[in-house]
Amino acid sequence: MSLLNVRDAADCCYDILSLGEVMLRLDPGEGRIRTAREFRAWEGGGEYNVARGLRRCFGQRAAVVTAFAKNEIGLLMEDFILQGGVDTSLVKWIDYDGIGRTVRNGINFTERGFGIRGAVGCSDRGNTATSQIKPGDIDWEHIFGTLGVRWFHTGGIFAALSETTGEVVIEAARSAKKHGTVVSYDLNYRPSLWKGFGGLEKCREINREIAQYVDVMIGNEEDFTACLGFEVEGADETLTDLNVDSFQKMITKAVAEFPNFKATATTLRGVKTATVNDWGAMCWVDGKFYSATHRPELEIMDRVGGGDSFASGLIYGLMVLQDPAKAIEYGAAHGALAMTTPGDTTMATLTEVERMVGGAGARVDR
Repeated sequence: MSLLNVRDAADCCYDILSLGEVMLRLDPGEGRIRTAREFRAWEGGGEYNVARGLRRCFGQRAAVVTAFAKNEIGLLMEDFILQGGVDTSLVKWIDYDGIGRTVRNGINFTERGFGIRGAVGCSDRGNTATSQIKPGDIDWEHIFGTLGVRWFHTGGIFAALSETTGEVVIEAARSAKKHGTVVSYDLNYRPSLWKGFGGLEKCREINREIAQYVDVMIGNEEDFTACLGFEVEGADETLTDLNVDSFQKMITKAVAEFPNFKATATTLRGVKTATVNDWGAMCWVDGKFYSATHRPELEIMDRVGGGDSFASGLIYGLMVLQDPAKAIEYGAAHGALAMTTPGDTTMATLTEVERMVGGAGARVDR
């Protein structure tokens, strides 16, 4: 699709590069954090999950820019990332002081929820190595100019980690644009992250600056309203015609103000219980809206990371298949499959995604 002008793969070391924090996820399984006696360990992070999905499910060359305190937990995180096939050569390592007084690694306790009990996240990420990345710390000219990257992805979680990380996103996006790399950004509004330095006002200031460099903007109605200031009457949180119509109106406003947006996308989720959601998705590309197959009452094992897996499928469709209609279907299918397994990251295969896009059911595959 010439609209996005994706760089030739032969000229780049990486198909996808993500910038964001990767945390150690501790999962009590079917139990509760407050009563757990054991946890299962995973890695996860909104921006990183997208790169890992593109590597593991879609076979793309992936790398992550993040930072770790150099201790046993940091090395464990590196090992998790390597198991996912993501290049760790761009990770920034910070000397550890022995107790985490000056730098540490982030931890995220996450309950999956069940039925009427919703999922619960309890993060412990203050003073982390990634939150301390500041402009000038990463050699973006080397990454985008010398190594070469086809697609750069980051998001509002990383931008909200500290007073410096939003500026790092702007610095990286400018360099990416200079070298012809497509930039995608998931707004991922988290009020708990922004309240420490400026709240909603600062959130909008930073995100509106970042938006000027974005080619593909991802987010739901709350994200577009909170982060960019676009409000549309009649918006709600259910998967209805009104919801779809309000999103279309919002995107129309957004692309009028940010004509650099070549595509936008959102998931459409109707939450019935923690384990049953209506699930759909929509994107806008070059003036036209595309909708994914609606999946009512989708059964969910672990919803965390479903939106990130949607993003990786969408990017694959735009970057490799170069087809907006297929891109939204691959994104929605991949997100749905990712939520049938535990952990933040995908366990789906491209064959499974293609079968689901083709309408296959859940019969036994022998």
